[in-house]
Amino acid sequence: MTDVASTGSDHLQPPSAGAVIRPDDPLFDEARKVWNADIDRRPAVIVRCSTPGEVVTALGWARAEGLEIAVRGGAHSVSGASSVDGGMVIDLSPMRGVRVDPAARRVRVGGGALHSDLDAACQEHGLAVPVGLVSHTGVGGLTLGGGMGWLTRRAGLTIDSLVSAEVVLADGRIVQASANEHPDLFWALRGGGGNFGVVTEFEFKLHEAGPTVDFGLFFWPSEQGPEVLRLARDLVSILPRDLNVVLGELNAPPAPFVPEQYRFRPGYALLLTGFGPTSQHAAVVERIRGAIPPLFETIGPMPYVKLQQLLDESTAWGRFHYEKTTYLTELTDNAIQIITDHAARRTSPLTKILIYLLDEAYTETGEHDTAFGGERTPRYSVFILAAAPDKQSLTADHAWARAFWDALQPAAQGAGGYLNVTNDYDATSLRASYGADKLARLARIKTECDPENVFRHNINIKPAAPAG
Repeated sequence: MTDVASTGSDHLQPPSAGAVIRPDDPLFDEARKVWNADIDRRPAVIVRCSTPGEVVTALGWARAEGLEIAVRGGAHSVSGASSVDGGMVIDLSPMRGVRVDPAARRVRVGGGALHSDLDAACQEHGLAVPVGLVSHTGVGGLTLGGGMGWLTRRAGLTIDSLVSAEVVLADGRIVQASANEHPDLFWALRGGGGNFGVVTEFEFKLHEAGPTVDFGLFFWPSEQGPEVLRLARDLVSILPRDLNVVLGELNAPPAPFVPEQYRFRPGYALLLTGFGPTSQHAAVVERIRGAIPPLFETIGPMPYVKLQQLLDESTAWGRFHYEKTTYLTELTDNAIQIITDHAARRTSPLTKILIYLLDEAYTETGEHDTAFGGERTPRYSVFILAAAPDKQSLTADHAWARAFWDALQPAAQGAGGYLNVTNDYDATSLRASYGADKLARLARIKTECDPENVFRHNINIKPAAPAG
């Protein structure tokens, strides 16, 4: 990469085609796009980095020029943290390499890799890292915020499998963070977001999963929502660790397994995935069928990589999004009433509600062992996902999402939310999510790693104020 530390952006010359992209470049409009079409920013320059050294050079030039910096991995941040108006985007998308060591049960993943890259490489060996449910999500952003998905009950959050990270700090140093090297930074990276540096490589421990899992999807009409959520609540008490459920209120997709008369119909879905004996999965399937016969279902074995892609189409690029989350310690009758009442008021057929179950392995990491902003006690994570094909159509469900979130707060008891999935935040929500002690420790580590708050285009944790 060309040494650009002493040049202005107007005179920046790329060392090779595509490494540096400016507004007059034919690639610029495509390169600046992010997953959430509601984010429309125009950086002064985009630098696509292939090595940590290139990140160091780009970072040094941006600081010398006084440019605000955004770091782009998978560009899936709903808040638009991976882009910036008038600044520099450090684009890690060339860094998508995945190196699996099946004997050691370890994998090294480039900072620009997507879930699909990681899943495909690991599944060649019947192994997996617990990541999210959408395969075009970036590994980096998801990991730094926590990471929850199908394997959370069995293997914990994504950060619970993180072994080490290669990080470019604000002053240009490249360091390794692990339990033994820079342990405070390693603690902060596991839940503190992109506040502390540019992670150019992650190392994870691997878990057995796949290559085939047992899958079941059940769908009921909207009027049966309270019954379905109560059934799910009852299932949780008997659900083996090798099974996981995700609940959804959404429109039935136009998929081949959906009878034509039910396609696009709003209703409630229960997705059941088994990673253990098929007999376990079959027993719960029969219990669900016997309790509330669904409108339709699909049951059978499924490749793990396909499981990871189930929500890809419904969360495709190019749509307008507004998202909020909160935690519930229980699915009480009151919480169920709030959920079903508000579900009936959404207007966009692309909008959905997802509910994840967080227990078992999720609870086995100590509350203060990572920076993750959520208590490690059994709970549900409620995702309020407003989506529309254009900005005007999003307006109604934007207001709906905020009203829904507000209505859930008494039931949530001020437990904060999953910061990977939120458009907006403030000091109150940060404190509610992290707690005062974690937030204070994160601010101290921020002061050590990034005292000038160079990495501020994120869910920002400011450096601690000077003593006195």
